[in-house]
Amino acid sequence: MKILCVIPSRIHSTRLQRKALLPIQGKPMIQWTYENAIRCKVLTDVIVATDSDEIADVILKIGGRVEMTDPDLPNGSERTAVVAERYPQMDIIINLQGDEPFIKPHMLQSLVTPYLNGETPDMTTLAYPLAKDKYTSAGSVKVITDLHGNAIYFSRSPIPYYRTEEQAPVYNHMGLYAFRRDFLKLYKNLPATPLEKAESLEQLRVLEHGYKIRVCLTNEKTLEVNTLEEYEQAQQFMYAD
Repeated sequence: MKILCVIPSRIHSTRLQRKALLPIQGKPMIQWTYENAIRCKVLTDVIVATDSDEIADVILKIGGRVEMTDPDLPNGSERTAVVAERYPQMDIIINLQGDEPFIKPHMLQSLVTPYLNGETPDMTTLAYPLAKDKYTSAGSVKVITDLHGNAIYFSRSPIPYYRTEEQAPVYNHMGLYAFRRDFLKLYKNLPATPLEKAESLEQLRVLEHGYKIRVCLTNEKTLEVNTLEEYEQAQQFMYAD
């Protein structure tokens, strides 16, 4: 099985300008993400998909691989799909956002474990146990699953509602995905949906159209960098496998 990891990275970002190039503990954020991804032994190839010559130069200087993409592409999923079309030999495509500098190789392996085990889900994603103090936080995307590990719903709201003392598992979603090649091609053409627009969560489009997302679990979280506060935290973040 051949697995391609695409790291979409654009130069313009809304909340933290030019964040892909911001230095974290001495090297650019995108370099952190790329170098941690290539340490995952199950990946066939890792490619940064970007609209920026500056980002491309960072990766090329460390011997990495880059594909240039149209700056008008609306999101990372579209950028990932465009690159995947250039590599028809790949079976599984990972979309790993460039603002995940502390991603761990074993997390990427967990993401594709169903495929490595011979299963063929439409797509997979990653989640970890939700901390109690994050249950009401709109900044933490919650996901609940069926008994087979497939996502039932993703929400910024507290889910489920606990009417009784009976507890049910709820997880904190991490925004990285793996796709079966044929499903990625279909996915990029799915029309936007009402719940997706209401929650501003692109993955809900998949569920609303009747497809499934397998939720793979990890016991820990990383530090995704989207805000100035998270960027400042990243300067002190202790990375360990």
